[in-house]
Amino acid sequence: MRGFILTAIVILLMAASVAAQENEDAFDFGSDSFRAGGTVVFDAPGTDDLFMAGETVRGEADIAGSAHLAGRKVTMVGAIGGDAYLAGMDVVLDGHVAGDATLAGYDIRVGDVGGDLRISGAKLTISGPVSGYALIVGDEVQIDAIIAGDVNLTAREVDFSDDARIEGQLIIYEEESGKLEIPASVVPEDRIERREISEWEEGTRHLRVWDWRRAVGKFMIGVIVVAALAALIAAIVPQTLADLRRNLLDRPFRNLWFGFLTQSAVVGSAILFAMTIVGLLLSPAAVLLALIGGFAGYVVAVYAFGVGLMLAFGRPEPDSIGERALAAGIGALIAGIIALIPLLGWLFVLALVLSGIGAITLRLFRPGFFVPA
Repeated sequence: MRGFILTAIVILLMAASVAAQENEDAFDFGSDSFRAGGTVVFDAPGTDDLFMAGETVRGEADIAGSAHLAGRKVTMVGAIGGDAYLAGMDVVLDGHVAGDATLAGYDIRVGDVGGDLRISGAKLTISGPVSGYALIVGDEVQIDAIIAGDVNLTAREVDFSDDARIEGQLIIYEEESGKLEIPASVVPEDRIERREISEWEEGTRHLRVWDWRRAVGKFMIGVIVVAALAALIAAIVPQTLADLRRNLLDRPFRNLWFGFLTQSAVVGSAILFAMTIVGLLLSPAAVLLALIGGFAGYVVAVYAFGVGLMLAFGRPEPDSIGERALAAGIGALIAGIIALIPLLGWLFVLALVLSGIGAITLRLFRPGFFVPA
């Protein structure tokens, strides 16, 4: 158990240092650049594709390829030769984008886009011209420039400046037809089509205005589901779950690398099956087995992680279904929070999944080289 707790503490400290550090971690491969950290600033010339993640992200240099930026506050002022993909709380895309731009967040401002624009958020400002079509999902929308293509729009409130123009067709999805007023100087009435909001929701379910309440709600539902599953397993096979938990806490690294071997074998078998004619039919089953095993491994590892945290703070081992559900909930909550940390959070969750798979595999098959003499 001490080994497992030590490993978790080390990962937590590393994750905290990345979230708090002012200088970013940098990695360049070929002509692509990767940056991550608390405050990340990119100003190096000669980059093709750019990947950045952090609390505050800012790109100042021009790039030849595509930009992939994510963080709480995201700003890109350099020109982008390819496509742009930005996501965050506050997003500003001032640099010229030669390709398409896909933006998601809360408060978003976008400038010159040479291709198509896809934008979703609460407060949206389109301050530069768009050469292609525009797909706009927002609450408060401000359009200050010319959009050359068609526009699909759903919003509660829309404002147009004197320079705003829509040269294609405008399709508006409204809860109440005719509620949004569109000046004739922006687009004439014969190029405006008004539809019911239900048609938009049916055709674009994947496009939603970001809402922190919805995000927190989904996060907590995930925590509750994992806790409920762990409690169900504890009610059906309490001794088996206890043995898995003790195995994980006592030998975390052994379970981790054996889980890696197991999952590699299952995923690799799908590829090998696909290389044959008869075995091709078994490839979907191997993929499904890998997904089910990964989820089961996560539930078991999160439960062990939660129990380990409780033991570290002087709590006794859980001996009731309620206490086991509480341990699983604590583990899922802390693991979910760690997962939000760029890069290291994903590695932490991956380690949990593989550790849980390893523990289940050792319990089911007990390989000969792990059987005591």
